[in-house]
Amino acid sequence: MDIKLHYMECGTGAPLILLHGNGEDGSYFVHQIEYFSKNRRVIAVDTRGHGQSPRGDAPFTIRQFAEDLRAFMDELAIEKADILGFSDGGNIALIFALQYPKRVDKLILNGANLKGSGVKFHVQFPIVLGYKLASLFARKSPEARKNAEMLGLMVNDPNIDVSELSRITAKTLVIAGTKDMIRESHTKIIAQHIPGAELILLPGDHFVANRSPAAFNRAVEAFLEK
Repeated sequence: MDIKLHYMECGTGAPLILLHGNGEDGSYFVHQIEYFSKNRRVIAVDTRGHGQSPRGDAPFTIRQFAEDLRAFMDELAIEKADILGFSDGGNIALIFALQYPKRVDKLILNGANLKGSGVKFHVQFPIVLGYKLASLFARKSPEARKNAEMLGLMVNDPNIDVSELSRITAKTLVIAGTKDMIRESHTKIIAQHIPGAELILLPGDHFVANRSPAAFNRAVEAFLEK
């Protein structure tokens, strides 16, 4: 890893790593950090080029972020952790669980997707448009380049084939909002193809963990305590 990732840590016990979504940082999980740190070592990471973590020179891709996570866990001497990923963080968690199955205890995927087509059209279309526009000006404008990189994560990544999901060995919870920007059919496909995965749909939108933390935390805690 050519960079040091910024993170917040709270509590002691079994490690629970929190991975935020596109354009966010670890503070997205403010309600989860406080709740789960009562009996766990909760670590909320800022991914590369997000929050207080530097961009570095490596590719700006979900797969690179998964490699960053491996290096981060090595640095903190964490052999194995429960991982909760939201949105792009869920996509990172998916790739990580495929690449490093022995490093994941339990996996919680909140609003993850396998490819751009898993996002509802009215949400994805402006993202694709914005990406194409930003890409046009990326060479001349650092801000446009940054926008193109961020939007590119949602256009070109994570690009996981559904057949790969059968290789996930971690006990998995797939959790999303009933009005999520990820198509419900897509969320169900993810749950159906991960061996033994549980599926929970909570009333709310894509940001259900942040906006309905009580229900979200209860569901995740029940899964982790099993």
